[in-house]
Amino acid sequence: MASVAVPALKYLTVPPVTKHTATIIFLHGLGDTGHGWEPVAHMLRPALPQVKWVLPHAPQRKITVNFGMSMPGWFDIAHLGDRELFEKTEDETGFRESSRSVQKLITEEIDAGIDPSRIILGGFSQGGALTLYSGLTEERKLGGLVVLSGWLPLRSKFKSMLSAHAPSAPIFFGRGSADPLIPSEVSEMSKDFLLKDVHVKDLTYKTYSGLGHSTDERELKDLKEWLQKVLPEA
Repeated sequence: MASVAVPALKYLTVPPVTKHTATIIFLHGLGDTGHGWEPVAHMLRPALPQVKWVLPHAPQRKITVNFGMSMPGWFDIAHLGDRELFEKTEDETGFRESSRSVQKLITEEIDAGIDPSRIILGGFSQGGALTLYSGLTEERKLGGLVVLSGWLPLRSKFKSMLSAHAPSAPIFFGRGSADPLIPSEVSEMSKDFLLKDVHVKDLTYKTYSGLGHSTDERELKDLKEWLQKVLPEA
């Protein structure tokens, strides 16, 4: 059987300040591009001088919940608001396709000499969901995963797709208490699934009072400290 070609993602990079010994690949949310997170990479750059940031751009796709409009997206979303309907209509094909493209980026970093343990995969919203899907099914053990305002997707099938090292993946999971798109019920269910079903041993789960579907200085400060711990400069 012929192998399926994996689409290469376009991306921008923020170079390290010092010798490149670690990489953070960060996936934006629906309708955004890698440029949206470039200011955050520059803000965190002095604290993580050894890190190269890779900020991919999602391909254009029609998004059902947005009346079929085409926009940058990692996968389709058919419903919001009704949790059961949302879960029943999750775009598994889109997750698989985007995950293969993300794993291709990871391979490029490894081929360039970066150990998988020095690669962090992270994302916001859609990018956070894809991060959990990709990072916990990825054959190679990464240094950690970052989920901001995201969720754990495809819960009914997720356990069957887990890699052997999934329980040992360090995870930073941040959310806002006033997020109108990812309600607390979904975030808490994601956390519980990670702890009780995936058996994640190193989960940092933080809720930020008054924060909506975005990030802020409190979350980024905590994220910086977590990244410094999992990606020591030496």
